[in-house]
Amino acid sequence: MDNTVRLAQQPEADELLQRDPLALLVGSLLDQQVPMEWAFSGPYTIAQRMDRDALDAQEIAAYPPEDFAALLSEKPAVHRFPGSMAKRVQQLCAHLVEHYDGDPRAVWQDASSGTELVRRLHELPGFGKQKAQIFAALLGKQFGVRPQGWREAAGEYGEQGTYLSVADITGPDSLQKVRARKQEAKQAQKKTAKKPTQKSSSKAGSNS
Repeated sequence: MDNTVRLAQQPEADELLQRDPLALLVGSLLDQQVPMEWAFSGPYTIAQRMDRDALDAQEIAAYPPEDFAALLSEKPAVHRFPGSMAKRVQQLCAHLVEHYDGDPRAVWQDASSGTELVRRLHELPGFGKQKAQIFAALLGKQFGVRPQGWREAAGEYGEQGTYLSVADITGPDSLQKVRARKQEAKQAQKKTAKKPTQKSSSKAGSNS
């Protein structure tokens, strides 16, 4: 059975995500304000432009910031906001160098519990609570990284069959299901936002 991830929806880019944990982290970091496939193909584009077959945290952290921003800004750009995302990618890599000797696997390899795993992920630059939980769910569902309590720590994203995030995407069908769920959530938010706030009617006839 082929267990390769299908997040970039491009064979070469997905193959890199499968074997390179830093590529997976960078793809998750880029996954905001752009389509998922664009975000997760970003690591492959970066590696190609650096003439590498994988990403290296120490190399990226030490890269001249202006040059790295230019590398991400080349057409086609790696992200809608290549300059700011280049800075975030370098911050992520610098954190990995400082705290994990540049080894991204060390973030989750010896995590003793799901709570610790999510905490470590949340500490990564650019990883808020939601992104940390989604990444923990992705590790558990598709990479077999399952410390005790990982589903609970990942919240709703750890549940089976929810199709709430990239953690549930294994091909075109599941991608469409996740997109449909996100559209439903957006529509629900819009309806909630449009509901008029009820004003007190005390002024109407209160002194009659």
